[in-house]
Amino acid sequence: MSGKIAIVTGASSGLGREYVSQLLKKNSLDEIWVIARRKERLEELCNRTVSNSTCMIRPIPLDLVCPESFEMISTLLREEKPSVQYLVNAAGFGKIGSWKDISLKDCNNMIELNCKAAVTMTQLVLPYMDKGSCVLEICSTAAFQPFPYLGIYSATKSFLYRYSRSLRIELMGSGIHVSAVCPYWIRDTEFISNAQETGNSSFIRHFPLASRSRNVVKRSLADAKLGLPVSTPGPVCTIHRLAAKFIPSELMMGIWELIRRI
Repeated sequence: MSGKIAIVTGASSGLGREYVSQLLKKNSLDEIWVIARRKERLEELCNRTVSNSTCMIRPIPLDLVCPESFEMISTLLREEKPSVQYLVNAAGFGKIGSWKDISLKDCNNMIELNCKAAVTMTQLVLPYMDKGSCVLEICSTAAFQPFPYLGIYSATKSFLYRYSRSLRIELMGSGIHVSAVCPYWIRDTEFISNAQETGNSSFIRHFPLASRSRNVVKRSLADAKLGLPVSTPGPVCTIHRLAAKFIPSELMMGIWELIRRI
């Protein structure tokens, strides 16, 4: 038996790693299962300790693009029968460029990881969650409108955003909270540098007013505990969400066309 646990995907870097750091400080957890491809990064996490905390980290090196990974996770859940307090689906990536600049492999992997993997993890873990548990689906402010030259990424995040919103309604009465976390650009993760590794990433040159991962994670965890359906952890993404409710998408894309040229 693993007791009360959190499960964090994409835990080897970026937001996922920061979620692990902040969840370690919660006295209610016995263990955090950290899932990512890079085994050495996960093993580094195991060396993290927090004073007065007995929470342990369990590294689970898996590639969530591979279907076999979910069979292993399903087996582990059945054997351990944990009480999952937090599920954080932070695994994902994006690519910047026009349709001809992004490889077909990257296109398909974005869909597999950002959409299919998040849904599969959620479906597998929900039976092990109870009243007071939280699911955090890491979406993006890109979910609020179409984004040319970030098109597939924004489409995958829109999918995850809609899935999160509808799942929350389905789980009403169970006490399980689902939050769609929709941050703006984050300056201190690998996302921007990885997104620029395409044939032509010059369509987006600057990332003004970018957030910091520590603030995004702290705010989103607080929002999830409050049971908020959407967490916009920063002023830019909050304004963007409000604007997208009232401004037609064609006009929003026109505004984006101006901003991305800055």
